[in-house]
Amino acid sequence: MEVLETGILFRYGHDDQRRGRWKAREMEELVKDYTGASHALAVSSGSTAVACALAAAGIGHGDEVIVPPFTYLATIEAVLLTGGLPVFADIDDTLCLDAESIRAALSPNTKAVLLVHMCGAAADMDPILEVCRERDLVLIEDAGQALGAWYHGRSVGRFGATGAFSFDFFKITTAGEGGVLITDDETRYGLADSYADHGHDHIGTNRGMEQHPILGFNYRISELHAAVGLAQMRKLESIRTAKRANKAVLRAAVEDLPGLGFRRMPDPEGDSGTFLNLLLPDSGTAQRGVEALRAAGVPGVNYWFTNMYHFINQWDHVKNLDAAAPLAIHSLGAPQDYRALELPQAQDVIGRLISVGIGCSWEPDTTERIGGDLRSALASVLG
Repeated sequence: MEVLETGILFRYGHDDQRRGRWKAREMEELVKDYTGASHALAVSSGSTAVACALAAAGIGHGDEVIVPPFTYLATIEAVLLTGGLPVFADIDDTLCLDAESIRAALSPNTKAVLLVHMCGAAADMDPILEVCRERDLVLIEDAGQALGAWYHGRSVGRFGATGAFSFDFFKITTAGEGGVLITDDETRYGLADSYADHGHDHIGTNRGMEQHPILGFNYRISELHAAVGLAQMRKLESIRTAKRANKAVLRAAVEDLPGLGFRRMPDPEGDSGTFLNLLLPDSGTAQRGVEALRAAGVPGVNYWFTNMYHFINQWDHVKNLDAAAPLAIHSLGAPQDYRALELPQAQDVIGRLISVGIGCSWEPDTTERIGGDLRSALASVLG
């Protein structure tokens, strides 16, 4: 309402009319305070945050970038649209890139690793950082699903050159649509700040006379979206605390079931509590488990193995490089045959994975009921 009262929905300029209200700036300050990052830039989506993170880290035309086969499609699209060449490496039971698979996928043309922290928790950072140091690779973190996740006391998104968070409708904090880039590097922040706003340098108070040090595009967030994101950022820790408590109840309800495993957590205390990730003995049992859970009314059941947007098996347009117009990869050639990739760990782990989304507003009796339904349904398929 404060934004609507001023009539200034644009995040820049109009200083006299906005009455000192700068929602995007306030949102950025809260993200910096929460993560400990030196710089934060609110943009229009998590997808554009990844695009800005790549650009600010110097990734572009012809650069090979290691990516995972389990992520939202935006990760891959951002590499392709910046002119880069995706190189798929395997994941492990953390649901994130495996360090040895990264090492096996390297070539003389590898420039960066685009690490995705999937399903609300951190990847196994120490061995991944070791690979990046060994080969002098740029690390970029797509933490779209992982705001509120930590690795041994450090927020995800702060281990690489740049990091990116999503604030879309399905994330732990939402702006409806929105995203935030973070970095501890002032130069990279300056590049991202200009890149996200048609190259504007944002120096001075006369927007019409700002300089354009680089080419950019429009990845701006509106003040309306930022106002929602700001309100949600204020609630982040209480949301995280509630999710972790509810997740603990659900896990306790099923952890003694024979044949049931869980996603490996390199830092369990750093988990944001977004998902309870269950590993069934095989893909057939997992598919029967999904059917049983949905029949029992367990909310938020995800089977990523057949999901159209999050797992490579359904990405025919990526494998075939179907695009509206030619991209750099069409001229330079793909570094892999995307239609014949061998990613056995991903096929095994994601085939066995069931994720259950955790609510932050469940009442205790609701959580207990869901836990009971979860146990009964899984027990029925595990035998």
